[in-house]
Amino acid sequence: MLSLHLKNALADLRDLIAITESDIEDIKVAQHDPQFDRLAIKDEKLKSFEAKKAMIDHEISSLMTASPEVELPQLLNEEQHQLLADLKVELHNLKEVNKRYAKLVLVVSNLYNSFLERVVPTEMQGYSKVASKNPSILEVRA
Repeated sequence: MLSLHLKNALADLRDLIAITESDIEDIKVAQHDPQFDRLAIKDEKLKSFEAKKAMIDHEISSLMTASPEVELPQLLNEEQHQLLADLKVELHNLKEVNKRYAKLVLVVSNLYNSFLERVVPTEMQGYSKVASKNPSILEVRA
């Protein structure tokens, strides 16, 4: 049963990586709608992975409770050791892909914010930004 949960968790991680890589490609060509369309799928995959991780934890806990005198590495077979190693690698891969995606999102966010600031100037009032009191918020140059 543990092996099945590990395989399913790996599949979810690989799907999350593939979806995030698609998001990276779309953000590079300014196609934001497909990214928003995939948000529900990513959320579902993430919840699925978390549920499978909980089942993995439960299975490992059950194994350890059933044989308290045996160390965990001896309780797992070779396939399970390999699947755990693969899980660790894929978690690292997901972290790296998410880091690349986050950098792109930050750049695009800063770009849009700077455009907005030029179109609708704001000023600070305390800790809040508010639209400029200038009655003419748009300046047309010919």
